[in-house]
Amino acid sequence: MYPEERQQAVTTLISQRGRMSVADLSDTFGVTTETVRRDLALLERLGHVRRVHGGAVPAGSLTVTEPGMTERDHTRAEQKDRIAKRAATYLPPSGGSVLFDAGTTTGRIIPELPSDLDLTVITNSVPIAARLAGLNSVTLHMLGGRVRGITQAAVGEEALRILDVLRVDVAFIGTNALSVGHGLSTPDTEEAAVKRAMVRCANHVVVVADSSKVGREHLVSFAPIHSVDILVTDADISSADRAHFHDQGIEVVIA
Repeated sequence: MYPEERQQAVTTLISQRGRMSVADLSDTFGVTTETVRRDLALLERLGHVRRVHGGAVPAGSLTVTEPGMTERDHTRAEQKDRIAKRAATYLPPSGGSVLFDAGTTTGRIIPELPSDLDLTVITNSVPIAARLAGLNSVTLHMLGGRVRGITQAAVGEEALRILDVLRVDVAFIGTNALSVGHGLSTPDTEEAAVKRAMVRCANHVVVVADSSKVGREHLVSFAPIHSVDILVTDADISSADRAHFHDQGIEVVIA
């Protein structure tokens, strides 16, 4: 195989898989890791891939922007509905405490709450709080702070102070992106700080994320991948990504 053919094949493979390590590319194409690194350096200069620690991701995978709530709510809606329904099976027993992170997938869990399940619920999401406010079985606590318009989530020192003294049974966490190398990540530093505190205060962390988030990396990492207990996602996740997460001690649940 000529270098140009190999480089094209590397680009295609990274696009299909979402992320490839230098070692895996070396094995796949039967070349040295030094050759792979030179290929990736060239492909990055051409704008085809972005190099990350230990490998590369598609050029569009690293981003500092985030879509609005309406756009996200309509993206992969069927997958999110299935993920939410499956995630609801990990609610704590009656009398337990649960934290809902802001997000369009976490918000879909609310209609799945059993009407006879008494829960103490904490959230920083204005839409989630509005849905929960009328439920007699829920004792609702809304985190305070500045509300970001794009995500309708409360962020800032007020929310962080409350989270610092909490311990909840289960936290349902959304994320813009997740990878083994960069963990869970999001574009905004203030939202990342709140998500980080949510993960830290939970006995059990359940991440709800459709497979399009897997292998992507956003600006700010808010939790290492090994902090996740369960990842609920859809069937489009690759077997390689499932194996990588399993190696990190994560239970991957397909909805």
